[in-house]
Amino acid sequence: MTAPTGSDQIVVDSSGWLEFFTADTKAELFDPYLHGADTSILVPAIVLYEVRKILLLRQTKLAADYFVSEALRHTVVPITQEIALSAAAISIQYKLAMADALVYSTAERFGARLVTSDTGFRDLPGVILL
Repeated sequence: MTAPTGSDQIVVDSSGWLEFFTADTKAELFDPYLHGADTSILVPAIVLYEVRKILLLRQTKLAADYFVSEALRHTVVPITQEIALSAAAISIQYKLAMADALVYSTAERFGARLVTSDTGFRDLPGVILL
């Protein structure tokens, strides 16, 4: 595990946001990435969907709204044609599900590190697995 340094650009995937907002077992590990002063966070649009949906199902609307308000303080990245086409190849290459491939493609597109607790990303270049 490496803590963010300098003006790092990162993508925190859905697992990280959920760990943090539900105060799950790895919440503290994500704190330096989500609140680091020198860290620029990119939020793939698909992460807004995944995390809000899960919070609406498992928590409350208030929790889901709070996540959205925090996520929107960062740079939200839409699913562009370039990201979608890259994600298709990434999905095949690394055997990732659609949403995971879109998240990883977004990180690659911007040269950002992907911070996650999802073991499906294990051993992929540029991934910080917590």
